[in-house]
Amino acid sequence: MKSRTKPTTGEKPASPRKAAVAKLVPAARAEGDVEADDKQRGGGVQSLGRAFSILEEVARHRDGIGLAELSKLVGLHNSTTFHLAKTLVSLGYLRQERDSKRYRIGRPLFALAASALDEIEMVNVATPVLEELSRQTSESSHFAVRMGDAVVVIARTSGPGAFQLTDRVGVVRPAHCTALGKIILASLRPEQLERFIDRAELKPSTPKSITDAGVLIREIAEVQRTGVAFDDGEFNPEVRCVAVPVTDFTGQVIGALGISGPIWRLSNQALHAGAQVVQAAADRLSAEFGAKDRAHKAFAQKV
Repeated sequence: MKSRTKPTTGEKPASPRKAAVAKLVPAARAEGDVEADDKQRGGGVQSLGRAFSILEEVARHRDGIGLAELSKLVGLHNSTTFHLAKTLVSLGYLRQERDSKRYRIGRPLFALAASALDEIEMVNVATPVLEELSRQTSESSHFAVRMGDAVVVIARTSGPGAFQLTDRVGVVRPAHCTALGKIILASLRPEQLERFIDRAELKPSTPKSITDAGVLIREIAEVQRTGVAFDDGEFNPEVRCVAVPVTDFTGQVIGALGISGPIWRLSNQALHAGAQVVQAAADRLSAEFGAKDRAHKAFAQKV
């Protein structure tokens, strides 16, 4: 009877040393993969940072910006800037003009900004700034936005003074005879302001209210020149106000910030002196909304 022999494969059995090394290979590869992932993540973070720098720089140029200038301002090579910008264009966050090849902000970014700057978020951001402004001035502070041909106060705080205004949040005020409203009117394009003048009823709230279109136009031109609006008893005969614009990351005026106080405490001299404090508060609030420059520069192109 023949003995059965076990078939051989021709391979020598692995030595204990080789077997141990073989067990280490997957672990070594895994560690290498982790290192590669870390490097990839680092590169990704860097690319994200560069992409946001490009977005911010393009947003600061309302007329668009060319590749060479954009590369210089963000400190990147033209090729790097081009590929990042090309990706942002493909995603819609940038758009490139067909003729000039200049880059501009795309619509999806405005949609994101609009979602972030809804009324509730704006109130949450504005309230701490208003509280500090009221502590500094001892007067009521207000933040208002446009609502059709009027303005609506969406956030307010009271100062520590004995007498404070009792305007509630959500109150609607006419634009032509309030400091907050004049700031909003000054932010309109010429054709928008002209349409407002044509359709608005300049009803007087007090004997000091502006009811003449020509006078209002001159008043708005002065607001555009100085970046500050005043109300000396034009809406309430016992109240004086001062307001300045608040801008977002695109440089657009998104609201007006101001203080109000009784005329016996807030003299015209004190009102003008307080304008600097109000401006500083508006700059802080504008910075919270992504603005890079002083808020009153928003009117520079209109003068």
